[in-house]
Amino acid sequence: MAITVLGLALTQPLQAEAHGVESSLRYLDGQLELTSSFSTGEPVEGAVVRILKADGTPGEELGRIDAGGRLQMTLPDLGDGLVDLQVDGGPGHRDYLTLPLQKGRVNLNEVVMNPRHHRGLDWAIAPALVGVVGLMVRVRSLRQR
Repeated sequence: MAITVLGLALTQPLQAEAHGVESSLRYLDGQLELTSSFSTGEPVEGAVVRILKADGTPGEELGRIDAGGRLQMTLPDLGDGLVDLQVDGGPGHRDYLTLPLQKGRVNLNEVVMNPRHHRGLDWAIAPALVGVVGLMVRVRSLRQR
């Protein structure tokens, strides 16, 4: 039990070092409005919003998030399909949205938030971490004998 608590405690500082970025989209007066803030609620002021190329590298910059945490934008003329959007507030402070485009408009009901962020991975690693800590404790106790 103590090893499990130790293993979970070791994973917590990694999560606390960076604030996640949370974004949402809506249409406002015919323009797409992106709202982005840190998980603390503070706006991600100055974050660059860009379209990603098919290979995942940065593409066209669409603008920067203002002091209120918003950016109103018009997407460039793109064909129907999926477009990846990145909100880049710096290392550890990024959000990704996959936008399904139909007839030049984003279908907001089908937007995928954070496709590159795998929160479940933290919990998948925890058992392995507990096993490693257990092994370290066992080796240490054998050395002390």
